[in-house]
Amino acid sequence: MAKGYWVTTYRSVSNPAALARYAELAPSVIKAQGGRILARGVAARAYEAGKTERSVVIEFDSVDAAIAAYESPAYTEVRSLLEGAVERDVRIVAGV
Repeated sequence: MAKGYWVTTYRSVSNPAALARYAELAPSVIKAQGGRILARGVAARAYEAGKTERSVVIEFDSVDAAIAAYESPAYTEVRSLLEGAVERDVRIVAGV
C-alpha cells in the first residue's frame, strides 16, 4: 500500500500569532493520528506560480490514514485556530 502525503502550502498569513499557536498544538495531534512531519518551514526557493511562504509535508502510512487525520475531530479543533488567520492549500497525495 502506498504511503499518503499531506502537502500544505501557505499562500498568506494575516495572523502570525494564530499560526504560532496552531504550530504549537498541531504536531502532537498529527503525530497521534500517525503522521510524521518530514519538512516544514519557509521555502528556500519558489518556482513558477509558487510563493516562498511556509510549506509542510507530512507522511502517513496510507492515503486513507492521511484523510482520516485531516478529518478527525482533534485536528478539526486545532485547525479552527487558522480560520481567518491564514490562506493555505492542503492536498493529500499517494506516494510512488
